[in-house]
Amino acid sequence: MTETDEALYESFIKEGREDALRTLLERHREGLTLFIYAIVGDMEDAEDLMLDAFAAAASGTTRFLGRSSFKTWLFSIGRNLAAGHMRKRRGPHLPLDEELAGSTAVPELEMLKSEEKRQLQQALSSLKPEYRQALTLIYFEDMSYEEAGTVMKQNRRQMYHLIERGKASLRETLERMGADLARY
Repeated sequence: MTETDEALYESFIKEGREDALRTLLERHREGLTLFIYAIVGDMEDAEDLMLDAFAAAASGTTRFLGRSSFKTWLFSIGRNLAAGHMRKRRGPHLPLDEELAGSTAVPELEMLKSEEKRQLQQALSSLKPEYRQALTLIYFEDMSYEEAGTVMKQNRRQMYHLIERGKASLRETLERMGADLARY
């Protein structure tokens, strides 16, 4: 039987089981990296911030109180770190195509090589950040509206509206790009 995230985290904190932390890292590194990438738009920064989020969780800088799932709590840490990073960030941002061409660090990005996936990623990157974050949490991370709301500090109704507006905006963007919406 597979241990829950919460049980693994507790065994790391109370018993010092580093294998438990490694398991959590393996489970959530790709998803958290892609979520942070949706916020910061730079894969290297996203990977660094993902590691910072795990470091904060491991060091006890922030405490898991069990008010949400471990994943929701971890993604909240990642979102807060990404927001702080964006406030401090200076300089030009590389276009999405250049970043994708230069980065193969996360295996899930290999899927973005197909034209349809590249088009979808480009359309997502053009959305308002709150729409992009909401869609990423709900559709790519399979979070519930409540969990995503916890991460984004929104209630269920607000999340519903963000998702609906995000989907409408994504649909419009894909139409402008000439995408065949039946594929999505």
